Amino acid sequence: MAARNDPVDVVLVGFGWTASILAKELTDAGLQVLAIERGKDRHTVPDFATTHIQDELRYAVRNGLFEEPVRETLTFRNSRSQTALPMRHLGSFLPAAGVGGAGVHWNGQTWRFLPQDFVVRSHTEQRYGKDFIPPEMTIQDWGVTYEDLEPYYDRFEHVCGVSGRAGNLQGTKQQGGNPFEGPRRRDYPLPPLERSYGTTIFDKAAQEAGFHPFPAPAANTSKPWRNPYGVQMGQCTYCGFCEWFGCGNYSKASPQTTILPVLLARDNFRYKTLCNVTRVNTDASGKRATGVTYVDVDGREYEQPAELVVLCAYAQHNVHLLLLSKIGKPYDPETGDGVVGRNYAYQITSSVDVMLNEENLNPFMGAGALGQAIDDFNGDNFDHAPHGFIGGGYIAVWTTGGRPILQQHNVPEGTPKWGAKWKRALHENYSRSVSVVTHGSVMSYRDAYLDLDPTYRDDYGNPLLRLTFDFHRNEHEMSRFLTDRAADIAQAMKPRSIHRKYREGHYKIVPYQTTHNTGGAVMGDDPKTSVVNRYLQSWDVPNLFVLGASVFPQNHGYNPTGTVGALAYWAADAIRTRYLKNPGQPLVRT
Repeated sequence: MAARNDPVDVVLVGFGWTASILAKELTDAGLQVLAIERGKDRHTVPDFATTHIQDELRYAVRNGLFEEPVRETLTFRNSRSQTALPMRHLGSFLPAAGVGGAGVHWNGQTWRFLPQDFVVRSHTEQRYGKDFIPPEMTIQDWGVTYEDLEPYYDRFEHVCGVSGRAGNLQGTKQQGGNPFEGPRRRDYPLPPLERSYGTTIFDKAAQEAGFHPFPAPAANTSKPWRNPYGVQMGQCTYCGFCEWFGCGNYSKASPQTTILPVLLARDNFRYKTLCNVTRVNTDASGKRATGVTYVDVDGREYEQPAELVVLCAYAQHNVHLLLLSKIGKPYDPETGDGVVGRNYAYQITSSVDVMLNEENLNPFMGAGALGQAIDDFNGDNFDHAPHGFIGGGYIAVWTTGGRPILQQHNVPEGTPKWGAKWKRALHENYSRSVSVVTHGSVMSYRDAYLDLDPTYRDDYGNPLLRLTFDFHRNEHEMSRFLTDRAADIAQAMKPRSIHRKYREGHYKIVPYQTTHNTGGAVMGDDPKTSVVNRYLQSWDVPNLFVLGASVFPQNHGYNPTGTVGALAYWAADAIRTRYLKNPGQPLVRT
């Protein structure tokens, strides 16, 4: 029988970006807050010290910061006709485990979604007609607008010390910024990172091709920065060890470098590590959460009572916990009924490798989000009618650092994969090549969903989460279109050769692509098609909130973290200013 702990006001499941934001906001309100994290404790010092964090073998090859599939995984299949099998090695995506979550190992790309992204269904129907949306596509409006979230985007960017250049200040377009972005109240807190040679070549070629390049927004500080919480961040040194690594220089935004120094000094905040939450507990009615059950590292089970429960784990883990806890009606792809697990989405990427005549691009010097991008073909920034697909994405050159082991070295098409000719091609092209990449949206579909696997179980005897997903014609056509536009820019670079790498065939869970899983606990205005309301409050259990990318109704053409952070501040504000005045009551009436 589970031991019972003393009750708290709020229990947070997970301790990454969203939990850190909620903990700061709710302890400000005087609440007693407890975060429960399944992974290890981690701090900038000593865990990310530059004397050992820049170890590609330990962290990028052996996945030192990520979850271990032997302890927690899921099963996967492309379609319902197949038998799902466990993902036994990390591949397509890399969920984190430990304090700070994926906010430790991310690159720092901090985008705002476009205004039309939040109303994608109504916008598409209005501009192109209802028949433009395929019948199997289940896209929906978010229930919030860009205008609702703009102040919270701004807040997250200033907490993170984002480096960038505004393209739209209060409705006025700004030279050198992204002309397609939604209006913002003020500029980024810091100027863009220093440009690498590769990004300047891309910038010139994109302009010659008729597009509108701009420096990508980066949660890598271009200058020293003291954020609104009084936390000091250091200037980026362009070491090239951002993605899959922690930052020992206090210059990549993470919970450790932006929020935790303030939060951990508070008497009304505590956290537990190496504890795996297995259930959200409810009362006899099933309409009120009473806390959570978790298992510690020694296998002991505990019940943690709380007045308010907030799920802040990775997108798929939030959905898994809802299904195991029997909160909300599970989605049935055959009938289309139910909501938990519905509208899973991913992202689709491609690239064009470019062999240049220039030398000394110095690819080993970089930062996680040091890039130059165009948004001309993102969202609905262009006329989709001639193309017949929905969605889009950005096109960019990134200079993230040419690390020696896993760096995807660009070599001409037809180069052998090993041997003397491969070595020669690598030597000749290491400092004279770039990759123009595309990062595209994925819409939600009736046959893409999450549920409980009927066969495989975890260490606690619970069914594993099952993922059913494949790319659709819409995404393949959109990605091919983006790849060809990337090739237009590549040709304008006057290269020796280019190599188009289209994304073709079925989705595969083995090669790494992005960690941008979304959906399964989506937000919206209708309880029949969403798990949470516009404030991320459960329709079924009003004292339960769900945060993170699991609430995205579909996935748009950007990295999700900026929107995840904005939604966390949006939900925290609703809890503080509205929910706490009448605890346990729904914020939206149906």
